[in-house]
Amino acid sequence: MSADNPLPSGDDLGLARGTDFYGLQDRLTDDELAVRDRVRAFCDRQVVPRAAAYWEAAEMPAEIKQGYGALGVAGGSLQGYGCPGFGPLLEGIVVSELARGDGSLSTLNAVHSGLAMASIGLLGSDEQKQRWLPDMATFTRTGAFALTEPTHGSDVVSLETTAHRDGDSWVLNGAKRWIGNGHLADVVVVWARDDDGKVGGFVVEHPDGVHDPVPGFDATPIRGKTAGRGITQAQIALHDVRIPADNRLAGSRSFADTNIVLAKSRQTVAWEGLGHAIGAYDAAVTYALRREQFGRPIAKFQLVQDKLAHMLTEITAMQMVCGRLAELQAEHRATIEHAALAKLQTAAGARAVCAQARDILGGNGILLDHHVARHHADIETVYTYEGTDSVQSLIVGRAITGVSAFA
Repeated sequence: MSADNPLPSGDDLGLARGTDFYGLQDRLTDDELAVRDRVRAFCDRQVVPRAAAYWEAAEMPAEIKQGYGALGVAGGSLQGYGCPGFGPLLEGIVVSELARGDGSLSTLNAVHSGLAMASIGLLGSDEQKQRWLPDMATFTRTGAFALTEPTHGSDVVSLETTAHRDGDSWVLNGAKRWIGNGHLADVVVVWARDDDGKVGGFVVEHPDGVHDPVPGFDATPIRGKTAGRGITQAQIALHDVRIPADNRLAGSRSFADTNIVLAKSRQTVAWEGLGHAIGAYDAAVTYALRREQFGRPIAKFQLVQDKLAHMLTEITAMQMVCGRLAELQAEHRATIEHAALAKLQTAAGARAVCAQARDILGGNGILLDHHVARHHADIETVYTYEGTDSVQSLIVGRAITGVSAFA
């Protein structure tokens, strides 16, 4: 490379942005575009230049978390209680912008806003919403969602954690795994079965976070991850954890209620896959325009243009699916099957786009310096969490055939 044509750096990411090929974001109002631009600027200026360093260190800086809190996006489409009350399209685009910046940041948002806050917002009483949501909306209190168990990954319906009623308290016992923010959250929504076998969400509060642990609540960070390294998941052990009786979410009486939250979260996770694809594509186009081989930028070669065209086609298809899903949400017609199909399509599509981007970068594609490596690794997390690719396909298959393949 010549001195005046260096390889792209973090400051250049977004140079090739032009991925809204069919103008999906033309549907946003001026106020909504201002929100998108605020999130985009935060990611470009504060997140992307530092993402590689904290990805490698496996620890997100406090300033990034504080910056996220200041964006005013936590709570997404939830109305009132300090939440922004976004429309479904804006909420999805915000999620995609966060994922375009960094997968660990978008996962933090998915856990805190899309799962913990959504559980309270969708299933909590008015008093419970008022008690927890305002502080969570400003990110002064961090949320976690504890559903998955060590022996029940995809088979979440078989959860074994118990909640026993003892006077004015619930007593929780069991174990949870892969719980984002689990070791540092102030508000943890633990899913358990009560004495009648009914599933409910039970809120464990840490008044001062890790400085004032709840007796019997032991959270151990999971180390050695090769994806989503900037956010820590925890293994949680619950030994006679006692919480007030009114900490059970009022609207959570069965796993069908849990599914209300999961359907909502899968809708936003679909946008995460799109964001990763856009981030990898942006970096690949920028790189191709700068990287010279055989006397000219590799963007001039037919094979590279062919790859980029197919990547953009995949991204545009994802945008159309996500955009239509947002319309169904706005019409209160979105189902768990709609969410499953969207997540199925975007996670697989983003996986393919990230792989193509890594290929365009050659050997540099495995270096954190060029951003694609992060997305290439982190999309594996999106591909797996909130229901694996296989689980989503079986949900869609059930809708197609009317026959469940689940045991």
